[in-house]
This record gives sequence, structure tokens and C-alpha cells, in this order.
Amino acid sequence: MEATEQRSLTREQKEAVGLLSIGTFLEYFDLMLYVHMAVLLNELFFPKTDAHTAALFAAFAYCSTYVLRPFGALIFGYLGDTIGRKHTVIITTLLMALSCIVMASLPTYAEIGIAASWIVTITRMIQGISSVGEITGAQLYLTEITKPPVQYPAVSSVYFFASFGSVIALTVAMFATNYSFNWRLAFYVGAGIALFGAYARATLRETPDFANAKNRLRTYSRDSGKDEGYLERTHIFNEPVKTKNAIALFLINLSMPVCFYLTYIHYGHFLKHSFSYTSAQVISHNFNVGLMYLIGSGIQLYLSSKINPLKIIKIRFLIFVIFLLFFPLLFEAISTPFHLFLLQSFIIVFSLDGYPAKAIFFKHFPVLKRFTYACVLHAVSHACIYVVISFGIIYLVEWFGQIGVLFILVPVCIAFGIGLNYFDKLEKESETDFHILESRIRS
Repeated sequence: MEATEQRSLTREQKEAVGLLSIGTFLEYFDLMLYVHMAVLLNELFFPKTDAHTAALFAAFAYCSTYVLRPFGALIFGYLGDTIGRKHTVIITTLLMALSCIVMASLPTYAEIGIAASWIVTITRMIQGISSVGEITGAQLYLTEITKPPVQYPAVSSVYFFASFGSVIALTVAMFATNYSFNWRLAFYVGAGIALFGAYARATLRETPDFANAKNRLRTYSRDSGKDEGYLERTHIFNEPVKTKNAIALFLINLSMPVCFYLTYIHYGHFLKHSFSYTSAQVISHNFNVGLMYLIGSGIQLYLSSKINPLKIIKIRFLIFVIFLLFFPLLFEAISTPFHLFLLQSFIIVFSLDGYPAKAIFFKHFPVLKRFTYACVLHAVSHACIYVVISFGIIYLVEWFGQIGVLFILVPVCIAFGIGLNYFDKLEKESETDFHILESRIRS
């Protein structure tokens, strides 16, 4: 019987973890640099107007990163399930490098008018499209070349380095606003490193799961004399995806964007309007929040090597539910930026997210459809919820005050709980089936 556990990584697996983690770090540094510098860059690339319209412009710029992600997910999902995981992550890295070069070279609104607004929006769309294929491809690659329990921290390391890239982007944003550091140089450096990362990733081998599935397809095609494209559409290789699995993963993916947006974007605006913070002060404040998030992610990454990741998520979910019950009282008690810092840190550290159990979710999807479904579900869920929260939060807060955020937080929390409970039951059923099979083999 094939080995079902792996306690340590081989040298080749360690190299793959390193290359993919560093590549994701660079990808998310490039992606999040604009997000965290939005308070400054939106003033450069969009027309100056009143506070309400400025908020709508900011929401538009933010959403542009995600609205076309579903189309990118379909494209890269198809490529990932057709030409392989390795080549897809190389393509996405090159796209990010190209978009960074454009961003770094783009004239401001004062120089070329509304064209600057359109170009920056299109560039953000390209970044969003490439990022969904990149991080999904990296996580899937590591899922398919490793086995539990070492698989959990290996796959989670990609997410951790994405968080690290976001924090470094915050660091650069802080220097750019406080010490007149040239933000364009940061995009150029990001582009150069991304190009190097794409070159380095060319040394990776394709994953065994994907390669074996493709080899079986080719062999059957050769022996039967039937076209591979036809065989992929037949019941022999076209293994169906369970609808409940897809819905559960979609529900889980909805929550993290809400926590992220509230923490960095919404409460960033709150700092400006309620505590008269400058753009530089908001970025410095969010940098400290980002450090708390990185520390929390690092702790969970370590724990995933000791504890089943689903247990980690269940504990985090329970803490977050208790927090929601007291949210109105906690927000009323905020009277200083430090109080808000504590609230932001709690929301982002205990955020509702599939981390660090992504590998567990992925394995419940067929190999030759795994990339497509993982990408599309990630992209569609994020696109939907980012549009809802980016524009919805503006009006909910106007109508109900800061308590209005609960109209979004509570539903996504319920959705997350439903998805988490489903995968938990699925895992327990899988473990039971495995033990029954094992006992039969032994007997």
C-alpha cells in the first residue's frame, strides 16, 4: 500500500517550497503595493473631488483588481489543467512583472488627464488576473508533490509569504510617504525581481499527480486510438466535481476579503476622517497592523505542523463568533487610534479564512479539474464580495454608522461556518473510509 504520511521534506521539495514561496512573496508585494499606497496613489491618478466621490473612486480602483479575476481564473485554470502547474505559474509571474513596469512608468492625472485613471485601472485588472493564477498554482503544486502532515505547513508557507509580501509593500509605502522614497522605483524593483523569479521557476518539475493523470490519458489514447480531447470529455477521465464541495469552498473564500477590506481600507479611511490622520500616518498605522497579522500567520503556520489545520480554523472561527457578539460594545469604546489598532489587529489575526487548510480543501477536487475549480471559486467569490463590501460599506456606514459593517460580517461568518462544517464532515468520512479499507487489506 502506498505511503500515506510524510514527516519531512526531500531536498527537491524544499527547493520547490522555496522557489514558490519567494515567487508568491514577490507577486503579492507587487499586487499589494498599490493597495496600501492607495491613499497616496489615488490622489495622483484620479481627479480631485469631494470626500464621498473620492470614496467611490477608491472603491472603483480597489474593485478593478478583482472584477476580471473570474475570467483570468478560467484562462489560467484551463492552462493549469492542460499544460501544467509549472508553466502556468511562470506565465502569471511574467504578467505581474509587465504590469509593474507599466505602473512605474505611468504619467499622473495632472499630466495626461483621465487616461491615467483608465490605464491604472486596466493595469490593476491585469495584476488581479495574474495573482489568482499564481497563488493557486503555487499552493496546488505543493499540495500535489507532498503528503500530510508535512503537506500542511508546506502549502501554508505560500500563503504566509504572500502575507509577508504585503507587509513589505506596506514598509515601502511607509518610506515613500514619510521619507519621500520614490514609489516608482519600488515598482521597477518589483518587476525586475519578478522576472528573475519567473526564470528561477523554470527549473521546477511538473507535479506527479498532474503528470501521472496526463500520462494515463496519453496511454489510453494510444492504446484505444481515440483522441485525447475526446477522452477528457468521457466518463473515464472526466471525473465530476461534487457541487457541494464547490459551494462549500466558495462560502469559505468569501470571508477573508471582508476582513482584509475592513482592516486596511475601511478603517484606514476612518483614521483620516475621525482622527485627522494624514496618508503617511494611515500607512504607518497599517504597517503595525500588518506586523501583527504576519506574526499571527507565522504562529498558525508553525501550529499546522503539529495540529490538524481544520482544528486551528475551528478555534479561530469560534473566537471570531464571540467577537461579533461584542462588536457594538467594542467599537463604542474606541476613543484613540491605539484602540482602533487593537480592533484591526484582532480582525485580521483571527480573520475567517481557509488558511492553513487549503491542501485539505484542494484534495476533494479531481486532479484534471483541480486548478480550474480552485482558481474560479477563489476569483468569483473574491470578485463578488469585494464589490459588495467596497461599495456597500459606504452606504451602510452612512445609514447605520460603524455598526453597519455587521450587515456584511454576520452573513459571511454564517457562510464560512457552513463551508467549514461541510469539509470537516467530509474529512471525518474520508478518515473512516480509509481505516475500513486499511483493515480489509490487512485482513
